[in-house]
Amino acid sequence: MKSIIDVKNLSFRYKESQEYYDVKDITFHVKRGEWLSIVGHNGSGKSTTVRLIDGLLEAEFGEILINGQRLTEENIWDLRHQIGMVFQNPDNQFVGATVEDDVAFGLENQGISRQEMKERVEEALNLVGMLDFKKKEPARLSGGQKQRVAIAGVVAQRPAILILDEATSMLDPEGRRELIETVQGIRKDYDMTVISITHDLEEVAMSDRVLVMKKGTIESTSSPRELFSRNDLDQIGLDNPFANQLKDSLSKFGYDLPEHYLTESELEEKLWELL
Repeated sequence: MKSIIDVKNLSFRYKESQEYYDVKDITFHVKRGEWLSIVGHNGSGKSTTVRLIDGLLEAEFGEILINGQRLTEENIWDLRHQIGMVFQNPDNQFVGATVEDDVAFGLENQGISRQEMKERVEEALNLVGMLDFKKKEPARLSGGQKQRVAIAGVVAQRPAILILDEATSMLDPEGRRELIETVQGIRKDYDMTVISITHDLEEVAMSDRVLVMKKGTIESTSSPRELFSRNDLDQIGLDNPFANQLKDSLSKFGYDLPEHYLTESELEEKLWELL
């Protein structure tokens, strides 16, 4: 599958006086249509990396290619139309008086007709389950609803790439689950590429690949299953999955269970076999 993003030997530091780099000589790619999670402790370079991809920061060394085009000062605005970004705090992203005004805001400078704009807004809100709230004030929505509206605002612009920068971190478990399922549906319907910066295990489990960052470098790349089989998850800013914890407890009581990672449903099936 062809790459939609190629990052080559990328380095960045926030101050030239720094002796260390916040992102140091990283190289990776993102395939078209895949979901890539980026994990690691705070300060490991995750958010800095996606801000470099989105053109919000400028690299000191290296290059970024979006759809085969090298990101430069000259084409940054054109390439940024291909990328939609949702941040941790949705309150910082609202500009409209109503939900539908807010979703329409990003379309107003694109020369789109009023009719197409209306259709795109309704389609995007329907996609995230917020069409019934289109006349509501964003300030009156719950945290999960605000994030879904923020995603609708991005989806309405039809980007090829959706970046979630810890977009689920301020939500309760149910809100996180609903948002992840919404993103999964959008990705499937629009063949969208997703990059998520996260500490959430369910979000990681949804992804195709996981990039682990440590002190500004890429420590490893693996599938979620390979990642969850590691015994040092706490060292990279992740909790131990519930299935792992349960498996460890059952093993102490003499249950003969495989050492590799099992999902909760796989663990349930294995236990039925042993009964």
